[in-house]
Amino acid sequence: MNPIAVILSRESKPATCNQHTMNILITGGTGLIGKRLTDLLIEKGHTVSILSRTKKQSDKASFYTWDIANKKIESEAIKNADIIVHLAGANVGEGRWTSKRKKEIIDSRVQSGNLLFQTVKKHNPNLKAFISSSAIGYYGMTTTDKTFSETDKPGFDFLANVCLKWENAAEQFKQLGVRTAIIRTGVVLDTNEGALAKLITPIKFGIGSALGSGKQAMPWIHLEDICGIYIHLIENNELEGTFNGVAPSKDNNEEFSKTLAFVLNKPFWFPKVPSFAIRLLLGKQAVIALEGSPISSKKVEESGYEFRFKELKIALTDILN
Repeated sequence: MNPIAVILSRESKPATCNQHTMNILITGGTGLIGKRLTDLLIEKGHTVSILSRTKKQSDKASFYTWDIANKKIESEAIKNADIIVHLAGANVGEGRWTSKRKKEIIDSRVQSGNLLFQTVKKHNPNLKAFISSSAIGYYGMTTTDKTFSETDKPGFDFLANVCLKWENAAEQFKQLGVRTAIIRTGVVLDTNEGALAKLITPIKFGIGSALGSGKQAMPWIHLEDICGIYIHLIENNELEGTFNGVAPSKDNNEEFSKTLAFVLNKPFWFPKVPSFAIRLLLGKQAVIALEGSPISSKKVEESGYEFRFKELKIALTDILN
């Protein structure tokens, strides 16, 4: 389910790649993107540290602890970082959107960003870059034919408000002269976690169908490509601003579901799941499943990133086979 800037001129100088190995601190490093990104960065020779709520032992990365609610953080993690990749945030797809849960979703992003900012300000005047996650929910959960790009204004719903506050927390780093980049992420495709794992289940049982109208866009991205974009922004030190983290392919929910059934060699003939049934099941969260507009990948491609998985069928075949 859909979880959920400085525009680079074509006349500007091309991005230059930083060939030096760096110390990279990742928040949310034990999540879907964080785990794979850690492996890829280490393969490229970088040193990775992870900020976590609990201390862990790992042969790959150093673990440091932080307590966002009590504004505590192991300062050593910050002092040693060349670049911070901020992925931490409570999952918007888990739990009903009660007032308490909404506050947790916002606080996990804003308070964590504020804590990082204050600690960097105090302990690391030489931080090279701050790269933060955001989500395509920034544009609002609405179904239109309009393709949204990074220059479009935020929407007016809960997820748009979350993303706006999330990005504002990240953009504080500009005050310190730190190169700041934000990635508005679409539905990340991977077999083990995230939206795809939930979408596969009914199709595997031969009862796959579109949700609601089926016309809502599902901007997606392969796990390898979203990690690839993070590495692209880490290693190219002239890139800053906001980038959409979505594949070039434009697919709606019905097209996505049919392609998934085809790749799994399963039937796709059940009637669409009515919107009211999804709203009964998910409450206010139903907008994640029932609404969506196309999102442009043009800016990140023009910055020099080359997608490995541009088409849905190729992406799903790679993941599922």
